[in-house]
Amino acid sequence: MRYLTIVRHAEALPATGGQSDYDRHLSDRGRAQCDQLRAWASDEQQLGQYGPTTALVSTAARTMETFRRSFEDTPFVQSVETSSLIYNGRRDVTAEDLLIDLAAIDPVTTSLLVVAHNPTVHELMAVLCETLPAPLASDSYPLAGAFVLALNDTEQIGLRHYECVASFIPD
Repeated sequence: MRYLTIVRHAEALPATGGQSDYDRHLSDRGRAQCDQLRAWASDEQQLGQYGPTTALVSTAARTMETFRRSFEDTPFVQSVETSSLIYNGRRDVTAEDLLIDLAAIDPVTTSLLVVAHNPTVHELMAVLCETLPAPLASDSYPLAGAFVLALNDTEQIGLRHYECVASFIPD
């Protein structure tokens, strides 16, 4: 079995005068959420059991910071790719767009991790899960929330239904 872990970035500070949405950094609460994610990712009885992963991370400041603080240099991540195309502040990024980008980096030998933005991550879960987990029943995706889907270990990720096998929502 392989897995796909879908993570929304942690809480970010609001943009300040002249700052773009793309350049927003994490708040103190967001950094604390990352500490909790890192502990979960580093535990082989928790998220660590679903790695190693090939990661796809949006190049926006808050997603890069979420990845660095939560997953970088952990056994959970084997390799990482970044993409400015999955930042939805410049264009409408659909779940299918994100799925295409994931398929493009899918080695079919490791699990996958994506760190991106709402509403795209919520839409991706809605497309890939037959039944959404309860925390996603509304149209929102919790900040720093992580959901793990079980993938077939012989097929590239694609547009089909997968079972959600684990989730973590930091405080």
